[in-house]
Amino acid sequence: MQVAVDGPASAGKSTVAKIIASKLSFVYIDTGAMYRACTVIARNHNLDYGDEAGILNAIDEDGIELKSENGEQKVYVAGKDVSKEIRTPEISANVSEVSALPKVREKMVSLQREMAGKTNVIMDGRDIGTTVLPNAEVKIFLVASARSRAERRLLDFKERGIKSDQTVDEIEKDIAARDYKDSHRKISPLKKADDAIEIDTTNMSIDEVVEAILAQIEKNKKIRKNSTK
Repeated sequence: MQVAVDGPASAGKSTVAKIIASKLSFVYIDTGAMYRACTVIARNHNLDYGDEAGILNAIDEDGIELKSENGEQKVYVAGKDVSKEIRTPEISANVSEVSALPKVREKMVSLQREMAGKTNVIMDGRDIGTTVLPNAEVKIFLVASARSRAERRLLDFKERGIKSDQTVDEIEKDIAARDYKDSHRKISPLKKADDAIEIDTTNMSIDEVVEAILAQIEKNKKIRKNSTK
C-alpha cells in the first residue's frame, strides 16, 4: 500500500507519518528531507541555489542516503549525518529554490518512486499525491494556519537543539513566503490532489491527526478487501 501525505511546511506531515509508519510497520520516506539534503550539498559546494547543473553534479559526487536508525530516519550526505543540519533556518530559507529546479526534482522523484515500489510506504512531501505517487491508495492533505505552524517550528528548533534568533513573527513570515513559492512554482507545485482527504491540524493534537489518517487507511483496506471478494 502507498499512503501519500502532502501539505505546506510545518503542517505536521513528518511527525504523523513517522508515527503511522511505526504503527503499521510501513517504510517512512521524508521527501522534504531529500530536497533539504540537496540544498545542503549546494551550500557545501559553494554553489548558487539556482545552479541546476552544478547541484546535479554535486549530488552525484556526494550521494544522499536515508537510513533508519533506532526507529528514526537519518539523512546522510557524503557519508555524514546531516539530519540536524537540514533543519537549520539557512537551509529552510533556500530549499524552495533548489526543489523548484526541474532536473533536481526529476532525479529525486525517480529515487522516491524506486523506494515506494519495493514495500508498503507512507511518504510525505508537497507533490506526493499529485506527482510522485499519483496512484496512491490513500492521499492526505494536511493544512494549518501559518501562525500555528510558526509556533510548531520554533518548538521544533528547541527540541532539536537548533539555535535560532528568529521570533515567531519572523518564522511566520518565512513560512508564508515559502507557501507562496511552493504553490506557484512551475514544476510540481504544492497542490491538493483531487482525491485527497483534507485535514486541518490547526486545533488538533498529534494523536488526533494520527487517528484521523489511520481511519482513512483502515477504510481503504476494507474497500480493497470487499472489491476482491
